[in-house]
Formats: sequence, C-alpha cells, structure tokens
Amino acid sequence: MSGDAGLWCDRLVRGLEQHEFDLYALSRSRQQEDAGWVPLPPQVSRVRTAPLWTADDDGVTHGRRARRRFAECYGELVGAVCAGAAPGADGPSGGGSSESAGASADLADRFGSALYGLAELAREEGGLVGALRSDAAVRTLERACRAPGALRTAHEARVSDLLAVTAHLERALRPLTLDWYGDDGLGAADLCHATAGGPAALPGLLARRFCGVPLLVTEYGVQLRSHYLGLGPDAAAPAVRALLSAFHGRLAAEVYRRAEILTPGNAHARRWQERCGADRARIRTVYPGMDATRFAEVGEAPDRAEPDTLVWVGRVEPAKDLISLLHAFAEVRKEEPKARLRIVGAPCGPEGAAYLGHCRALAAQLFPDEAEGAHAVGDNPVSFEEIGGPEAPTLPDAYAAGAVVVLSSVVEGFPISLVEAMLCGRATVSTDVGAVVEVIGGTGLVVPPRNPRALAEACVALLHDPERRVRLGAAARARALELFTVEQNIAAFHGIYLQIVSHCPVRRVVLDASGEPRPFAAPAESHVPGRWTGPTARVLPRTAPGWATTAPEGA
Repeated sequence: MSGDAGLWCDRLVRGLEQHEFDLYALSRSRQQEDAGWVPLPPQVSRVRTAPLWTADDDGVTHGRRARRRFAECYGELVGAVCAGAAPGADGPSGGGSSESAGASADLADRFGSALYGLAELAREEGGLVGALRSDAAVRTLERACRAPGALRTAHEARVSDLLAVTAHLERALRPLTLDWYGDDGLGAADLCHATAGGPAALPGLLARRFCGVPLLVTEYGVQLRSHYLGLGPDAAAPAVRALLSAFHGRLAAEVYRRAEILTPGNAHARRWQERCGADRARIRTVYPGMDATRFAEVGEAPDRAEPDTLVWVGRVEPAKDLISLLHAFAEVRKEEPKARLRIVGAPCGPEGAAYLGHCRALAAQLFPDEAEGAHAVGDNPVSFEEIGGPEAPTLPDAYAAGAVVVLSSVVEGFPISLVEAMLCGRATVSTDVGAVVEVIGGTGLVVPPRNPRALAEACVALLHDPERRVRLGAAARARALELFTVEQNIAAFHGIYLQIVSHCPVRRVVLDASGEPRPFAAPAESHVPGRWTGPTARVLPRTAPGWATTAPEGA
C-alpha cells in the first residue's frame, strides 16, 4: 500500500498500540516492492507479502477428479459473471438494475459458492495458477459467454478478449492459492481488517469462510469505482470491459455482504457500497485521519499571504483539470490584473509529466505578453513549482502563500489537499466532485466541474472580500480539527474493533504450563502494549507458494 492510504494505515497501526497486529500485504507492482520496507512499531509481530502482478506457475498438476471439480466451480463463477450486470454497474445514483431482486440474489449466491469452491479446492489440492491459466479455463469462459441469457456484449467476445479476461481473472483470484488461512496465519486472528475492497479483501473473506474470523472492510477510495474509471473505452475491448466490470461488481457485492462492518471514508463511498447491496445498518462512516500538527503554525498564525494570489496544490495529472484552472485564471485576470496563480506539485508518472508540459505551454499562450517562452516563469503570472523549492520549502508554506486555495479536479475521492488547506485556515474554491461537498460543509465555495467561468467568478468573489476569506478560513480549520484528525480516526477504529470482537466467540485458546485452558487470558480489550499474554503454543510452518514471502524481521 502506498500514497495516502499507506499513510492512513501506518498511523492507524501506530496509534492502536494496545492491539497486536500481523500485516498481510498484496503488492500491485514491482515499483511498489522496490520502494522497500518501512520501519514497523513493536505491536506488529509479522508481515507476509505476495504479489498480484506476477507469479510463476506453481507446478501443481490436478488429477481427473480435481480437474472436474475445478471446471464445475470455475464454470459457475464465470456463468454468474456473464449472466448479467452486477450491482453498482451503473454507479451509486444510476438507474434501476437490469436484474430482478430474486435473480440478483440467485446470481450472488452462485458467484459466492463458486468462489469458495475454488478456494477449498486450492486448500485441499494445491495452487490454482496453472488451472486458471489453462486452455480449459478459456473454453469454460467461452461457453459461459455463448450461453443463453448471457450479456449481449459477452456474446461478441473474440478469442483475444477471452484470453485477456482469463488472464485478469487469474491475477485477481491469486489470493485463493495463498497459505495464509490456517491456525498459524489469518485463522488465528481475532479480527481481519481489509484496507480496500475487491481482490485486496479476498484474504479476509476466506479467513471468514474457513475460520470464522470477522471481517472489517475500510474503503477510502472505492475499488469498484477505480476499476470502472481505469477501464475506459481506450483501455480494452467492449467485451473485456463488460466481463471484468461484472466480475468486480460481483466480488464487491460478496465482500460487502459478508463483512461484519463496512467503514467508508465518506458519504460518496458509502453510496457506492449501498448501491452494491451493502446493508446500511452495518456501515459506519469514518473519515481518514490527517496529521494536524504540521499545519498548526500556519493555521493559527495571522494570514501572511499575498492578497491577490491563488494557490493550487496536488499531484499533476489530467484528472486535476489544470487546463480549466488556467482558462479560469485568464478570466480572473480580467477582473484582477494583479492576480497571480501558483501551481505547486510534481507530475504523477509519464502521463503527468506530459500533462505538465502541456499546461506550461498553455500558460505561455494565455499570457503571451508576460512570458518569454513555454517554460518561462519570470513575469508570467502563473508559476509552476514543487515542494522543497525556494518559494515553497514545505507543504504548509505552499498553502500559506495563497489568499485562496483552489481545487479544480474532475475526478476526486476524498480530497486530501482540500483538508490540508482547511487545516491551514484557508478559504477554498472547489469543484463539486467526489466527497468535496461533504468535506467542505459550507466553509468554502463549490462550483461545477469543467466550468472555468464559474470557477473564475468564485475566485474573484473571495479575492474582493478579505473579511469573508477570514471567516471561511476560520470555519474551515475548526471543521477540519473536529472531523479529520488522526486522533478521531484512531478512536473510531478502536471502538469498532471492540464492538466486533465483543459480538464474536473467543477463538484463540491460551494454555497454561500444564496444558489446561486459561479462560479470559486473551480478553478483547487491554491497555498494555505488546505481546503481554505470554507465549502461545508452537505451530508447524506450512509450505508457502514460491511467489509468497515473509518480510524481514522488523521491516
């Protein structure tokens, strides 16, 4: 896990020092693994990892009975995928589902039974990598696509589409083959906390199935929504998009159905979960925790910003829609000739670097009399900077430089940069995307996305009214301190952990020196950090797949 989600997970584990943690991580890419290990607090006893981006064939050869069993389970799974659009396929506020309630429940049961059947086969007979990659798997998928009642788009799937879908399903189902589900792994846990939905929640789902471990699922960015956004028309053929969307929709619905409690990070994520069939009685919204101390000095100090300066802070990428921001700033300059725009952030990958170059060229084109070239920053009222430079040595300094902080995104989950600006006591202008309105709560101005004129009018309104900026900034900081701090996040999860464990039977039995059980030796709550319950019975290690590893001690 990396980025903002990784920071949240790290803060949570460090803050809950009265609990003992084992970490099970699924890596998405070689770059993520090459980033190395981070130091861990003493309450983390073990880390085990497995990659989802690559795996060698496990060498397992199934006999005739196991092959027949695989064909039945895999056929049921892809049959449920091909039979119709999954819940949530039209988004959190879309139209009605294409299935009746009864048919939808039947398909959900078929998908779940097939998924657990494959997991039990892997548990009893060995890994499924070879079987999921086999020609038999491709033929089974083809039969499901051609079956009566299948999705119309699935009927049109070509051989290349079938191969692409089969490869994707093998990667997504790779956690089924892990050896994490015994009494020496997740089976010994009191609670499994999945920090994302989709394939990342599969280990917790199987621990619940095999060992009765309660499952808690947290989503700050909805995995299903990210899949829909990432698999656009240019990324794959229509049949591939339809089949993979149906699979991830079915998997999300199964995770939401089996979780003891779901903790979305905002109402936007909550609506997605409810649309996918989650029971709202088991949903608790928990906002992500931010470290407020690093912004305290700026937030509590008098405003030292230039009165005509707009600031944008974030990762430079197309979803941030800096093009609209630059066009809006051109309108701002007509009303406020002294206005300046500071864009502070680094590009996100090669696509972000190309986008940044395009933005620089557009800034030079929009203000030709003030720039010497496409990369000039001298007299141009638009400057492109990075954190650590002379003008913005730290992140709080970047926010402090702006009289108004602007967010211009067309796609946004939980707007971290917006919360940071609020902690700095800054008035904000934001586009109405993701959880922006929920976060702002009336302490800033919100305009429609991709509307440069509306964005410009809101910025000008705040630039013309210093007293209003001060009032909004103070209200924003008070709201952020009340709702979005690390402390409130940790307290919320501590209570949720105890609530779940208090309703579940005791599963871990501690024995004394004579081998007799010690009742209440591992109570649900303790304020003594570390492994205070003493040594437990030694268990024999299980043989792990070649592509699953255990982290170094203390890493």
